[in-house]
Amino acid sequence: MAEAVPERNGTGGGADGRTAGTGSDAGSGAGSGAGGRAAQLAHTGLRHGWTTGACATAATTAAYTALLTGDFPDPVTITLPKGQTPAFALAAEELPGDRSAAMAAVVKDAGDDPDVTHGALVRATVRRLPAGSGVVFKAGPGVGTVTRPGLPLDVGEPAVNPVPRQMMREHVAEVAARHGGSGDVEIELSVDHGEEIARSTWNPRLGILGGLSVLGTTGIVVPYSCSAWIDSIRRGVDVARAAGRTHVAGCTGSTSEKVVVAEHDLPEDALLDMGDFAGAVLKYVRRHPVPRLTVCGGFAKLSKLAAGHLDLHSARSQVDKGFLAELARQGGADEALAAEVAEANTGLAALQLCAARGVPLGDLVAATARDEALAVLRGAPVAVDVICIDRAGNVVGRAEPRGPRG
Repeated sequence: MAEAVPERNGTGGGADGRTAGTGSDAGSGAGSGAGGRAAQLAHTGLRHGWTTGACATAATTAAYTALLTGDFPDPVTITLPKGQTPAFALAAEELPGDRSAAMAAVVKDAGDDPDVTHGALVRATVRRLPAGSGVVFKAGPGVGTVTRPGLPLDVGEPAVNPVPRQMMREHVAEVAARHGGSGDVEIELSVDHGEEIARSTWNPRLGILGGLSVLGTTGIVVPYSCSAWIDSIRRGVDVARAAGRTHVAGCTGSTSEKVVVAEHDLPEDALLDMGDFAGAVLKYVRRHPVPRLTVCGGFAKLSKLAAGHLDLHSARSQVDKGFLAELARQGGADEALAAEVAEANTGLAALQLCAARGVPLGDLVAATARDEALAVLRGAPVAVDVICIDRAGNVVGRAEPRGPRG
């Protein structure tokens, strides 16, 4: 199952005020096979790391082993979902004389990914429970609790995602079988300073309060993977739909979010951190419709959407000034102005050239981006409007809502 509440982290400056990063905790088999993310990792020479779920599983395995035997395995080896067997050094351990509980901790190493949880101390405290209790998860300090529907965890549950839960259950069962335990335990997970770190993640917006999520579908963090951010978009749509929202907004950054809130007074759980992934928003909303979608972002980024690009990152698409020149012609620009637009240094410069001569290039980009979005939606029952802004957050173009039938 894909992660529901990914930790957002940054890799560079966004066009309208947010770090334009990609998620982590979404690696899928680094080091195995010859294609996909493994090939990406080999090509870049970047070092992979371990998810919070893998770290929590290692800490749990060590703590439960100590609870049953009196000794902490150090390093502790676990088996990941795709068969890898990494070993983790323990950063801290505690075992009281009465063996009422055991605590082990692992420092998260995210490799070369700019993960906000890199270096965090992930702790697992394991306590015995009565026979038949099974494995019970508890949120300790720095681990969040789910407070809103729309995620693959019930309201009130610790924010420990399904795959890490399964990993911990399996390792508890293995330790119990090896050392004569019942496997009935409470696992309390905590992350030092987790509540503070969580302010840099999507958790507060998704209604996960009190700290971080314990994440990971494979156990491996592949640097600069896009999938966690895309998954966060999907979970954001799920949360909005579960809350009964009929209007959501895909925003490229914090400035565009502020504009949308000022324009439409949308609640926080209706705001989707689209970043550069316009296609991810449109394709997911196509399958899971919301009656109205506002797309808001910087003029240059949305000019890429207008030109048919669904990934707006500067490394993967560029502002096409020739395309802007053609739009300017449609808006009444003469050939001299169109030529200036085509040779402009930036999209913003093209916008300013047109504004000075009364050509509504911002509105033309917004309308064309809206029509492109509707084309991707393929007739889904969603009305789309678009707002283009400049770097200061001023609205420089807009297109009114239009649905599949015009």
